[in-house]
Amino acid sequence: MRLAEVDGKALLRRHGMAVPPSVLLDPGENPPVETAAWPGFLLKAQVLEGGRGKSGLVRRFDKAADFGEVRRLILATLDDADTPLLLEQAVPIAREIFIAVRIDSTQQRLELLIAPQGGENVEQSAKLARIAIAQDTTPEMIFLAVARLFPRELAARLSRFAAPLPEIARQEDLELLEINPLALTEDGKLIACDAKIVRDEAADFRHAADEFAISRRLAERALTTLERSARDLGFQLVETDGDVVLVTSGAGLAMMMMDLLADHGLRAASFMDNLRGAPDETMTERLQIARALAARKNIKAIVFYTVIASRSLAERIDALIAWITEKPLPKPLFVGFAAGHAATRKMSVEEAVEKLRAHGVAAFTDPIALVQAAAQAVK
Repeated sequence: MRLAEVDGKALLRRHGMAVPPSVLLDPGENPPVETAAWPGFLLKAQVLEGGRGKSGLVRRFDKAADFGEVRRLILATLDDADTPLLLEQAVPIAREIFIAVRIDSTQQRLELLIAPQGGENVEQSAKLARIAIAQDTTPEMIFLAVARLFPRELAARLSRFAAPLPEIARQEDLELLEINPLALTEDGKLIACDAKIVRDEAADFRHAADEFAISRRLAERALTTLERSARDLGFQLVETDGDVVLVTSGAGLAMMMMDLLADHGLRAASFMDNLRGAPDETMTERLQIARALAARKNIKAIVFYTVIASRSLAERIDALIAWITEKPLPKPLFVGFAAGHAATRKMSVEEAVEKLRAHGVAAFTDPIALVQAAAQAVK
Protein backbone atom coordinates (compact mmCIF):
# COMPACT_ATOMS: atom_id res chain seq x y z
CA MET A 1 0.00 0.00 0.00
CA ARG A 2 1.45 3.34 -1.05
CA LEU A 3 0.85 6.11 1.46
CA ALA A 4 -0.30 9.56 0.47
CA GLU A 5 2.15 12.25 1.52
CA VAL A 6 -0.02 13.37 4.43
CA ASP A 7 -0.12 9.82 5.85
CA GLY A 8 3.57 9.25 5.17
CA LYS A 9 4.47 12.36 7.12
CA ALA A 10 2.19 11.31 9.97
CA LEU A 11 4.19 8.07 10.12
CA LEU A 12 7.48 9.97 10.21
CA ARG A 13 6.15 12.36 12.86
CA ARG A 14 5.20 9.57 15.23
CA HIS A 15 8.78 8.32 15.03
CA GLY A 16 10.09 11.71 16.07
CA MET A 17 11.11 13.14 12.69
CA ALA A 18 10.64 16.78 11.84
CA VAL A 19 8.23 17.63 9.01
CA PRO A 20 6.92 21.07 7.96
CA PRO A 21 3.76 22.46 9.61
CA SER A 22 0.78 21.58 7.44
CA VAL A 23 -2.98 21.27 7.31
CA LEU A 24 -5.13 18.93 5.22
CA LEU A 25 -7.94 20.64 3.38
CA ASP A 26 -11.09 18.85 2.31
CA PRO A 27 -12.81 19.86 -0.96
CA GLY A 28 -13.93 23.50 -0.82
CA GLU A 29 -12.38 24.09 2.61
CA ASN A 30 -10.38 27.26 3.19
CA PRO A 31 -7.12 27.37 5.18
CA PRO A 32 -7.27 28.15 8.92
CA VAL A 33 -6.72 31.81 9.74
CA GLU A 34 -3.48 31.12 11.61
CA THR A 35 -1.75 29.82 8.45
CA ALA A 36 -1.82 33.34 6.97
CA ALA A 37 1.24 34.19 9.07
CA TRP A 38 3.40 31.54 7.39
CA PRO A 39 6.35 33.02 5.45
CA GLY A 40 5.52 30.95 2.35
CA PHE A 41 3.21 28.19 1.17
CA LEU A 42 3.14 24.93 -0.75
CA LEU A 43 -0.13 23.43 -1.93
CA LYS A 44 0.09 19.72 -2.79
CA ALA A 45 -2.51 17.42 -4.32
CA GLN A 46 -2.78 14.20 -2.33
CA VAL A 47 -2.64 11.54 -5.03
CA LEU A 48 -0.93 8.14 -5.10
CA GLU A 49 1.46 8.90 -7.93
CA GLY A 50 4.92 10.33 -8.43
CA GLY A 51 6.07 13.29 -10.47
CA ARG A 52 3.54 15.65 -8.93
CA GLY A 53 5.81 18.66 -9.33
CA LYS A 54 6.25 18.13 -13.06
CA SER A 55 2.48 17.62 -13.43
CA GLY A 56 1.62 20.90 -11.74
CA LEU A 57 0.16 19.18 -8.69
CA VAL A 58 2.59 20.85 -6.28
CA ARG A 59 2.70 24.66 -6.36
CA ARG A 60 4.53 27.20 -4.25
CA PHE A 61 3.19 30.68 -3.55
CA ASP A 62 4.13 33.55 -1.26
CA LYS A 63 0.88 35.24 -0.27
CA ALA A 64 -2.09 33.70 1.54
CA ALA A 65 -4.39 35.65 -0.76
CA ASP A 66 -3.16 33.58 -3.72
CA PHE A 67 -4.52 30.32 -2.27
CA GLY A 68 -7.75 30.32 -4.27
CA GLU A 69 -6.05 30.74 -7.64
CA VAL A 70 -3.42 28.11 -6.85
CA ARG A 71 -6.11 25.63 -5.79
CA ARG A 72 -8.00 26.32 -9.01
CA LEU A 73 -4.91 25.57 -11.11
CA ILE A 74 -4.26 22.28 -9.31
CA LEU A 75 -7.85 21.07 -9.51
CA ALA A 76 -7.99 22.02 -13.20
CA THR A 77 -4.97 19.77 -13.76
CA LEU A 78 -6.60 16.93 -11.81
CA ASP A 79 -10.13 17.50 -13.10
CA ASP A 80 -11.29 16.10 -9.75
CA ALA A 81 -12.68 18.55 -7.23
CA ASP A 82 -12.78 15.88 -4.51
CA THR A 83 -9.00 15.47 -4.29
CA PRO A 84 -7.73 16.45 -0.81
CA LEU A 85 -5.03 19.12 -0.72
CA LEU A 86 -2.17 19.52 1.75
CA LEU A 87 -1.28 23.12 2.57
CA GLU A 88 2.24 23.24 3.95
CA GLN A 89 4.51 25.93 5.29
CA ALA A 90 7.41 26.53 2.92
CA VAL A 91 10.80 25.62 4.40
CA PRO A 92 13.87 27.84 3.80
CA ILE A 93 16.04 25.17 2.13
CA ALA A 94 19.79 25.60 1.96
CA ARG A 95 20.37 22.12 0.51
CA GLU A 96 18.25 19.18 -0.67
CA ILE A 97 19.35 15.64 0.22
CA PHE A 98 18.00 12.23 -0.79
CA ILE A 99 17.73 9.43 1.75
CA ALA A 100 15.85 6.13 1.58
CA VAL A 101 15.58 2.64 3.00
CA ARG A 102 14.39 -0.03 0.62
CA ILE A 103 14.48 -3.79 0.15
CA ASP A 104 17.43 -5.05 -1.89
CA SER A 105 15.58 -7.87 -3.66
CA THR A 106 18.81 -9.44 -4.91
CA GLN A 107 20.46 -9.70 -1.50
CA GLN A 108 17.14 -10.08 0.36
CA ARG A 109 17.99 -7.42 2.92
CA LEU A 110 17.46 -3.74 3.59
CA GLU A 111 19.75 -1.14 2.12
CA LEU A 112 20.19 2.53 2.90
CA LEU A 113 20.59 5.00 0.03
CA ILE A 114 21.95 8.53 0.52
CA ALA A 115 22.70 11.10 -2.19
CA PRO A 116 24.02 14.67 -1.86
CA GLN A 117 21.26 16.07 -4.09
CA GLY A 118 17.55 15.32 -4.09
CA GLY A 119 15.21 15.24 -7.06
CA GLU A 120 13.80 12.74 -9.51
CA ASN A 121 15.87 9.84 -10.91
CA VAL A 122 18.35 10.30 -8.08
CA GLU A 123 18.77 6.50 -7.79
CA GLN A 124 20.73 6.62 -11.06
CA SER A 125 23.14 9.26 -9.72
CA ALA A 126 26.84 8.37 -9.66
CA LYS A 127 27.08 10.07 -6.28
CA LEU A 128 24.90 7.67 -4.34
CA ALA A 129 25.96 5.78 -1.24
CA ARG A 130 24.49 2.28 -0.96
CA ILE A 131 24.86 0.83 2.51
CA ALA A 132 23.87 -2.75 3.32
CA ILE A 133 21.92 -2.84 6.55
CA ALA A 134 22.76 -5.26 9.35
CA GLN A 135 20.31 -6.17 12.07
CA ASP A 136 21.52 -3.32 14.28
CA THR A 137 22.54 -0.15 12.47
CA THR A 138 24.63 2.50 14.21
CA PRO A 139 25.71 5.96 13.03
CA GLU A 140 29.30 4.74 13.01
CA MET A 141 28.44 2.06 10.45
CA ILE A 142 26.95 4.69 8.13
CA PHE A 143 29.46 7.50 8.60
CA LEU A 144 32.34 6.21 6.45
CA ALA A 145 30.15 5.94 3.35
CA VAL A 146 28.39 9.25 3.94
CA ALA A 147 31.63 11.16 4.66
CA ARG A 148 32.71 10.58 1.05
CA LEU A 149 29.77 12.70 -0.13
CA PHE A 150 29.34 15.38 2.55
CA PRO A 151 31.45 17.58 4.84
CA ARG A 152 32.34 15.66 7.98
CA GLU A 153 30.11 17.64 10.34
CA LEU A 154 27.07 17.21 8.06
CA ALA A 155 27.99 13.56 7.43
CA ALA A 156 27.93 12.92 11.17
CA ARG A 157 24.50 14.54 11.52
CA LEU A 158 23.11 12.60 8.55
CA SER A 159 24.48 9.35 9.97
CA ARG A 160 22.65 9.97 13.23
CA PHE A 161 19.49 10.86 11.29
CA ALA A 162 19.69 7.76 9.08
CA ALA A 163 20.53 5.17 11.73
CA PRO A 164 16.95 4.71 13.04
CA LEU A 165 15.35 4.46 9.58
CA PRO A 166 15.89 0.70 9.01
CA GLU A 167 14.27 -0.11 12.35
CA ILE A 168 11.33 2.15 11.48
CA ALA A 169 10.98 0.25 8.19
CA ARG A 170 10.93 -3.05 10.08
CA GLN A 171 8.44 -1.91 12.71
CA GLU A 172 6.10 -0.45 10.09
CA ASP A 173 6.52 -3.32 7.56
CA LEU A 174 7.70 -0.92 4.88
CA GLU A 175 8.95 -1.93 1.46
CA LEU A 176 10.16 1.61 0.87
CA LEU A 177 10.82 4.64 3.06
CA GLU A 178 12.06 7.51 0.91
CA ILE A 179 12.58 11.12 2.01
CA ASN A 180 13.16 13.33 -1.00
CA PRO A 181 14.00 16.00 -0.32
CA LEU A 182 15.40 15.88 3.16
CA ALA A 183 15.95 19.60 3.62
CA LEU A 184 18.94 21.11 5.33
CA THR A 185 17.46 24.46 6.29
CA GLU A 186 19.22 27.79 6.42
CA ASP A 187 19.33 27.54 10.23
CA GLY A 188 20.83 24.04 10.11
CA LYS A 189 17.80 21.80 10.76
CA LEU A 190 17.00 18.55 8.93
CA ILE A 191 13.35 18.44 7.87
CA ALA A 192 11.55 15.79 5.77
CA CYS A 193 9.82 17.86 3.07
CA ASP A 194 8.35 14.93 1.15
CA ALA A 195 7.89 11.24 1.84
CA LYS A 196 7.30 8.29 -0.45
CA ILE A 197 6.35 5.33 1.71
CA VAL A 198 5.11 1.89 0.68
CA ARG A 199 3.84 -0.62 3.23
CA ASP A 200 3.64 -4.36 2.57
CA GLU A 201 -0.08 -5.06 2.25
CA ALA A 202 0.46 -8.62 3.46
CA ALA A 203 1.31 -7.14 6.87
CA ASP A 204 -1.97 -5.22 7.22
CA PHE A 205 -3.17 -7.63 9.89
CA ARG A 206 -0.43 -6.31 12.21
CA HIS A 207 -1.70 -2.75 12.03
CA ALA A 208 -4.89 -0.86 12.85
CA ALA A 209 -7.55 -1.34 10.18
CA ASP A 210 -8.49 2.34 10.22
CA GLU A 211 -4.92 3.61 9.95
CA PHE A 212 -4.02 5.79 6.96
CA ALA A 213 -7.65 6.30 6.00
CA ILE A 214 -6.79 8.92 3.38
CA SER A 215 -4.41 6.60 1.53
CA ARG A 216 -6.95 3.79 1.61
CA ARG A 217 -9.66 6.08 0.28
CA LEU A 218 -7.42 7.30 -2.53
CA ALA A 219 -6.45 3.73 -3.44
CA GLU A 220 -10.11 2.72 -3.55
CA ARG A 221 -10.99 5.65 -5.80
CA ALA A 222 -8.09 4.79 -8.13
CA LEU A 223 -9.47 1.31 -8.86
CA THR A 224 -11.14 0.75 -12.20
CA THR A 225 -14.61 -0.80 -12.32
CA LEU A 226 -13.18 -4.19 -13.29
CA GLU A 227 -10.41 -4.00 -10.67
CA ARG A 228 -13.05 -3.42 -8.02
CA SER A 229 -15.19 -6.26 -9.41
CA ALA A 230 -12.22 -8.63 -9.35
CA ARG A 231 -11.50 -7.80 -5.73
CA ASP A 232 -15.13 -8.49 -4.84
CA LEU A 233 -14.87 -11.83 -6.69
CA GLY A 234 -11.83 -12.85 -4.63
CA PHE A 235 -8.66 -11.94 -6.53
CA GLN A 236 -6.57 -8.92 -7.42
CA LEU A 237 -6.57 -7.39 -10.89
CA VAL A 238 -4.36 -4.60 -12.18
CA GLU A 239 -5.31 -3.25 -15.58
CA THR A 240 -2.30 -2.29 -17.70
CA ASP A 241 -1.78 -0.69 -21.09
CA GLY A 242 -1.56 -3.79 -23.28
CA ASP A 243 -3.08 -5.79 -26.10
CA VAL A 244 -3.37 -9.32 -24.62
CA VAL A 245 -5.58 -10.31 -21.69
CA LEU A 246 -3.39 -12.43 -19.42
CA VAL A 247 -5.12 -14.88 -17.06
CA THR A 248 -2.92 -16.46 -14.38
CA SER A 249 -2.93 -17.18 -10.66
CA GLY A 250 -0.10 -15.88 -8.49
CA ALA A 251 2.22 -12.91 -8.97
CA GLY A 252 5.30 -14.95 -9.87
CA LEU A 253 3.57 -16.80 -12.69
CA ALA A 254 2.02 -13.57 -13.94
CA MET A 255 5.39 -11.79 -14.08
CA MET A 256 6.96 -14.71 -15.94
CA MET A 257 4.19 -14.64 -18.54
CA MET A 258 4.34 -10.86 -18.88
CA ASP A 259 8.06 -11.14 -19.65
CA LEU A 260 7.43 -13.87 -22.22
CA LEU A 261 4.74 -11.81 -23.91
CA ALA A 262 7.04 -8.79 -24.03
CA ASP A 263 9.82 -10.93 -25.53
CA HIS A 264 7.45 -11.74 -28.41
CA GLY A 265 6.24 -8.19 -29.02
CA LEU A 266 3.03 -8.41 -27.00
CA ARG A 267 1.92 -6.46 -23.94
CA ALA A 268 -0.20 -7.83 -21.13
CA ALA A 269 -3.38 -5.85 -20.51
CA SER A 270 -3.94 -7.45 -17.11
CA PHE A 271 -2.05 -8.66 -14.05
CA MET A 272 -3.81 -11.11 -11.74
CA ASP A 273 -2.73 -12.12 -8.25
CA ASN A 274 -4.19 -13.88 -5.23
CA LEU A 275 -5.70 -11.99 -2.33
CA ARG A 276 -4.94 -12.80 1.29
CA GLY A 277 -7.83 -14.79 2.75
CA ALA A 278 -9.48 -15.21 -0.64
CA PRO A 279 -11.16 -18.46 -1.85
CA ASP A 280 -8.83 -21.27 -2.91
CA GLU A 281 -10.32 -21.45 -6.40
CA THR A 282 -11.14 -18.37 -8.48
CA MET A 283 -10.53 -19.59 -12.04
CA THR A 284 -14.13 -19.06 -13.16
CA GLU A 285 -14.14 -15.56 -11.70
CA ARG A 286 -10.87 -14.68 -13.44
CA LEU A 287 -12.26 -15.90 -16.74
CA GLN A 288 -15.39 -13.82 -16.17
CA ILE A 289 -13.26 -10.68 -15.89
CA ALA A 290 -11.11 -11.81 -18.83
CA ARG A 291 -14.18 -11.96 -21.07
CA ALA A 292 -15.07 -8.37 -20.17
CA LEU A 293 -11.52 -7.18 -20.85
CA ALA A 294 -11.34 -9.04 -24.15
CA ALA A 295 -14.41 -7.22 -25.46
CA ARG A 296 -12.34 -4.05 -25.73
CA LYS A 297 -11.29 -2.88 -29.16
CA ASN A 298 -7.54 -2.78 -28.44
CA ILE A 299 -7.37 -6.40 -27.21
CA LYS A 300 -6.05 -8.96 -29.70
CA ALA A 301 -6.13 -12.23 -27.72
CA ILE A 302 -6.62 -13.99 -24.40
CA VAL A 303 -3.68 -15.97 -22.99
CA PHE A 304 -4.52 -18.32 -20.11
CA TYR A 305 -1.73 -20.14 -18.28
CA THR A 306 -1.98 -22.09 -15.06
CA VAL A 307 0.05 -24.50 -12.95
CA ILE A 308 -1.95 -27.22 -11.18
CA ALA A 309 -0.26 -29.02 -8.31
CA SER A 310 -2.91 -31.25 -6.74
CA ARG A 311 -6.36 -30.09 -7.85
CA SER A 312 -7.99 -32.17 -10.55
CA LEU A 313 -6.81 -31.27 -14.05
CA ALA A 314 -9.95 -32.87 -15.47
CA GLU A 315 -12.22 -30.59 -13.45
CA ARG A 316 -10.19 -27.54 -14.46
CA ILE A 317 -10.42 -28.46 -18.17
CA ASP A 318 -14.15 -29.16 -17.93
CA ALA A 319 -14.74 -25.78 -16.27
CA LEU A 320 -12.68 -24.07 -18.94
CA ILE A 321 -14.63 -25.74 -21.75
CA ALA A 322 -17.93 -24.82 -20.07
CA TRP A 323 -16.81 -21.17 -20.01
CA ILE A 324 -15.78 -21.31 -23.68
CA THR A 325 -19.06 -22.83 -24.83
CA GLU A 326 -21.20 -20.51 -22.70
CA LYS A 327 -21.05 -17.89 -25.43
CA PRO A 328 -18.60 -16.98 -28.19
CA LEU A 329 -15.38 -15.35 -27.03
CA PRO A 330 -14.70 -11.86 -28.36
CA LYS A 331 -11.02 -12.66 -29.10
CA PRO A 332 -8.91 -15.80 -29.81
CA LEU A 333 -8.01 -17.91 -26.79
CA PHE A 334 -4.65 -19.59 -26.14
CA VAL A 335 -4.37 -21.98 -23.19
CA GLY A 336 -1.29 -23.41 -21.48
CA PHE A 337 -0.85 -25.45 -18.33
CA ALA A 338 1.50 -27.59 -16.30
CA ALA A 339 0.18 -30.27 -13.97
CA GLY A 340 1.68 -32.29 -11.16
CA HIS A 341 1.24 -36.04 -10.79
CA ALA A 342 -1.59 -35.71 -8.26
CA ALA A 343 -3.54 -33.44 -10.64
CA THR A 344 -3.56 -35.99 -13.48
CA ARG A 345 -5.39 -38.85 -11.74
CA LYS A 346 -8.47 -38.53 -13.97
CA MET A 347 -6.95 -36.96 -17.08
CA SER A 348 -3.41 -36.88 -18.41
CA VAL A 349 -1.80 -33.72 -19.72
CA GLU A 350 -1.91 -35.13 -23.27
CA GLU A 351 -5.62 -35.92 -22.94
CA ALA A 352 -6.29 -32.42 -21.68
CA VAL A 353 -4.51 -30.88 -24.65
CA GLU A 354 -6.45 -33.03 -27.10
CA LYS A 355 -9.78 -32.31 -25.42
CA LEU A 356 -9.21 -28.56 -25.63
CA ARG A 357 -8.07 -28.76 -29.24
CA ALA A 358 -11.18 -30.74 -30.07
CA HIS A 359 -13.16 -27.71 -28.94
CA GLY A 360 -11.10 -25.42 -31.17
CA VAL A 361 -8.81 -24.11 -28.44
CA ALA A 362 -5.06 -23.70 -29.06
CA ALA A 363 -3.61 -25.64 -26.10
CA PHE A 364 0.01 -26.11 -25.00
CA THR A 365 2.09 -27.46 -22.15
CA ASP A 366 5.12 -25.29 -22.94
CA PRO A 367 4.61 -21.60 -22.01
CA ILE A 368 7.04 -20.44 -24.70
CA ALA A 369 5.16 -22.36 -27.40
CA LEU A 370 1.93 -20.88 -26.01
CA VAL A 371 3.19 -17.31 -26.35
CA GLN A 372 4.75 -17.95 -29.75
CA ALA A 373 1.41 -19.24 -31.06
CA ALA A 374 -0.42 -16.22 -29.69
CA ALA A 375 2.13 -13.82 -31.17
CA GLN A 376 1.97 -15.47 -34.57
CA ALA A 377 -1.81 -15.42 -34.61
CA VAL A 378 -2.32 -11.80 -33.62
CA LYS A 379 0.34 -10.49 -35.99
